[in-house]
Amino acid sequence: MDKSRFENLPLEWVRAFEVAARTGSFTAAAQETGLTQSAISQRIGKLEKRLETQLFLRQPRSISLTVEGETWVPHVRSALESLRESSEGIFGISRNRVTISASASIIELWLMPRLYRLSSEIDAQISFKTLVLSSEVQQEPGVIQIRYGSGDWPYTYKLPLYSEVIAPVASPKLLGRSADWTGLPRIAVVGPRPGWNDWSARFGTPSTPLADLRFDTFFAALSAARKGFGVTLASLPLCQEDLKTGRLQRVSTENLPHHQTYWLLASKEAVSRKQWNLLEKGLKAIGD
Repeated sequence: MDKSRFENLPLEWVRAFEVAARTGSFTAAAQETGLTQSAISQRIGKLEKRLETQLFLRQPRSISLTVEGETWVPHVRSALESLRESSEGIFGISRNRVTISASASIIELWLMPRLYRLSSEIDAQISFKTLVLSSEVQQEPGVIQIRYGSGDWPYTYKLPLYSEVIAPVASPKLLGRSADWTGLPRIAVVGPRPGWNDWSARFGTPSTPLADLRFDTFFAALSAARKGFGVTLASLPLCQEDLKTGRLQRVSTENLPHHQTYWLLASKEAVSRKQWNLLEKGLKAIGD
């Protein structure tokens, strides 16, 4: 076997192969790399000639990996990833600015208590971008996102911030008006968390009175509860400070766990692996 053909494989050939294998199209690979389709095809053709192996089956409107190509692609991806990570570690590739997009609730209630530690951990300027309420998550390559859901998004880096637990809370002033909290005014929040109907179905409490106030952010609902306007179903991890200081009190010992929670999400364009590790450390440093 002539081993010389495996030496000094041009990186641009290997990169063209990996992108085409991942996207399933020479055209898509050209769009991602900024090259022409013919340039991608030419580089892969040269790679196949050097390896003396066909890597793709070419049809008029599609391509597919051969057995040899499918066997090789995970090794190529691992090698390219290792090259990127070693470059960051050795040559200090970093971004001097990171942008975090999140709802007003998560910025105020989760990030702010951790901001001092977070900013000291990450050697970068941190910008915050308030998320406008949206039914769908859109990837922003250069932005770190914090989103509520099940975590099934196509991001390189993903971290659940906490385990969601729901329970009703109210101000001491409001609770002083009645021995039975279930008859007090209620505050509702529009969104993905369980609502009053879910609570009533789970624990058998009355489904009335209906909520007099409804908000589209958890932060606004919590603020109204602090002022004594009603009882609200709260995310316990997000209102720990209010419970510790006594601004709010739990009105029931029951807990309603929820399978969804807030996730920290980022692409390779948004952070380096080192910065991601520091983000994890900074966000989990306080009160966890």
